[in-house]
Amino acid sequence: MVTAVIRQKVQADHVEAYEAWLHRIIPIAARFPGHRGTHVLRPAGDSAAYTVTIHFDTLSHADDWFRSEARAALLREVEPLLAGLEEVRTITGLEFWFDPPAAMPAPRRAKQALATLSVIYPLTTVLGLLISPLFSGVPWPWGRVGANLLVSTASVALLTYVIMPRYTQLISRWLSR
Repeated sequence: MVTAVIRQKVQADHVEAYEAWLHRIIPIAARFPGHRGTHVLRPAGDSAAYTVTIHFDTLSHADDWFRSEARAALLREVEPLLAGLEEVRTITGLEFWFDPPAAMPAPRRAKQALATLSVIYPLTTVLGLLISPLFSGVPWPWGRVGANLLVSTASVALLTYVIMPRYTQLISRWLSR
């Protein structure tokens, strides 16, 4: 999984036009091969910075999107609405869960590990209890291997798309201390 983190500061008098632009660009990006989803974090408080994360299955597919004429045209269209150049970071690991706003330092690795463990342990325990009985009739070791593969697959999908984006936002104060 590759995540592109894009930060754009929008001029205060152009927020409505920017929001309309966002609604147009997201479905266009979704048509590119390897696209796995987009998430928009709107500015909080007095901030004017939008953070858009776009997930792709490979770095090559992410590059296809970033180098496309479609994105270049859309970028030319939005530039007059922005208060400066966009910031783009491409992250190829799980660290995108802990990607802080630009003005904040990244959380300490120990806190990242503890936060991840606090989600993975209960999630895999519950999924294991639910999924293992489905493989009880499959001979050892294949039943165990199949159950573990299904638990791992479900865990990664839930962590990536559902749990961690919300959880890290929920514990953001603790992470930033």
